[in-house]
Amino acid sequence: MSAVTPVKPAAKPTEPWRQRLIRSLLYGRNVDRAAKARARVGLAMLAFVAVYALIGGRLVMFAIGADAHGARRAAAQEVVATARPDIIDRNGAILATDVKASSLFGEPRRIIDKDEAIELLTATVPDLDEVEVRERLSSRKGFVWLKREITAKQQQDIHKLGIPGIGFLRENKRVYPTGNEVAHLIGLVNIDNQGIAGMEKWLDNQGLADLHRAGFATDRLQKPIELSVDLRVEHALRDELLKAKEKYHTKAASGIVSNVKTGEIVAMVSLPDFDPNNPKEAHDPDRINRLTTGVYEMGSTFKAFTLAMALDSGKINLNSMWDARGNLHYGKFTIHDSHSLGRFINTKEVFTFSSNIGAARIALGQGVEAHKAFLAKMGQLTRLRTELPESAAPLIPRRWGELNTVTIAFGQGMSVAPLQAVMGINALVNGGYLIPPTFMKRTESEAAAMAKRVIKQDTSDKMRFLMRLNAEIGTAKTADVKGYYVGGKTGTSEKVINGRYAKKRVLNSFTAIMPCDDPKYQILIMLDEPQAIPETKGFITSGWNAVPTGGKVIERIAPLLGIEPRFDLPPSERLILAASRTTQ
Repeated sequence: MSAVTPVKPAAKPTEPWRQRLIRSLLYGRNVDRAAKARARVGLAMLAFVAVYALIGGRLVMFAIGADAHGARRAAAQEVVATARPDIIDRNGAILATDVKASSLFGEPRRIIDKDEAIELLTATVPDLDEVEVRERLSSRKGFVWLKREITAKQQQDIHKLGIPGIGFLRENKRVYPTGNEVAHLIGLVNIDNQGIAGMEKWLDNQGLADLHRAGFATDRLQKPIELSVDLRVEHALRDELLKAKEKYHTKAASGIVSNVKTGEIVAMVSLPDFDPNNPKEAHDPDRINRLTTGVYEMGSTFKAFTLAMALDSGKINLNSMWDARGNLHYGKFTIHDSHSLGRFINTKEVFTFSSNIGAARIALGQGVEAHKAFLAKMGQLTRLRTELPESAAPLIPRRWGELNTVTIAFGQGMSVAPLQAVMGINALVNGGYLIPPTFMKRTESEAAAMAKRVIKQDTSDKMRFLMRLNAEIGTAKTADVKGYYVGGKTGTSEKVINGRYAKKRVLNSFTAIMPCDDPKYQILIMLDEPQAIPETKGFITSGWNAVPTGGKVIERIAPLLGIEPRFDLPPSERLILAASRTTQ
């Protein structure tokens, strides 16, 4: 019997070590086929998820890339053309507002054929500069401006071209519905809607520019800025100044209407002016605001300060006498009056006849230091600061001696901004309180909180009396509009040309108060270099041009300001002085 040899099973093929490693890493050791199948399914699912994630990611990137210029445009809009609040007058009339305007931009990285784009754009919009457009589109920037504030037709024509990388951005554009009416007060903005002058610049300085940079001024829901100006009064004042400028052939004309109890500026005009909708006009050096950025010798209106100083000191009274028999000689200088009286005159006559000699003697009697101290107290020796960024410092003598006091007493040898003089005159007639002027609305209680007493009530009463007396019998008679109890003071200042005073080139001023028994408003009229005309009989002094202009302004604005006419009022001696003595 033969032995049976057992059959050995066939040896399994040897698995390469790399496969064993991968299998062990993926499935571990001793894993059954079901587990392996599940693993394969899971791996396939992961692969599909990865593919779809990649596709989704690319879609998101395409979406972001397609709108990247939108983000850049939004960023540009935030920086250069964000919204500004409306500016309105005291009655709610809009003086400045924003509208939407389209601007043309380019994205150099997305433009396929730049030469073709430049050719098409310059052919469609002829005022585009080809060299400038080529330079901008050749840059590596993602966003460039090509033209700001294009018309609707230009936008439509460019849109029809269908140039990739060329688009439009709706920006805020500042417009001024009243045009020239309040130009010097409102100011203007640049192409980026940023304030560069007037109240527009003040707005930016108050924090609007910071809000823009921070992105918090992006809509039109900002609270309007309410000014003290009354557009109706502004229009009437400007209209009369335009007529006077033409009639008397003046180089310039300007005026202010101020509330004497609050310091509010109700109207301010300086001609020639400009249209803030056409910014190029504003660069003309002849169109400056002469009331705040110019300084002038104010002439005889300064005599009001001289008399108030002396009356307030108690050293003189309204009946004190002054020698005006002849010219006043001081060193090599001679002081004379326009109309020599050749006799002693009292303080009232110094004012009503506008005597230079009398004013000089009154100031000398007070002394140099007292004179300087009084003008400093009245705010005439330092730069006046208001909301308007544009202001000028007064020009005062470096070495102030007796001769300076003599000439400054009647308004020569010292120059101030006209608005500065208005502030001082307000204090002389409002009971003696110096109140800083403002272009924002202000109540009487708010004004009282910041008011500073500079002269006595009795002195203020006497100054109101002198102002009214001057309209009754003095140089301001042609401005005495019946029913409004007007008072005022004239000023004719010879201009300095090549270091010498020119008799035929004068700056005339007239400051009026109404009503003088209870002053509410001051009106300043200034005419630069008026010419003699037949109606003025060859004269060029203030009484022949500035005063009648002031009368016409008062006649038009008094009803607008709510001042009711009162007739048959007693003269100033009884209505003002007598009432003053009764209350003391």
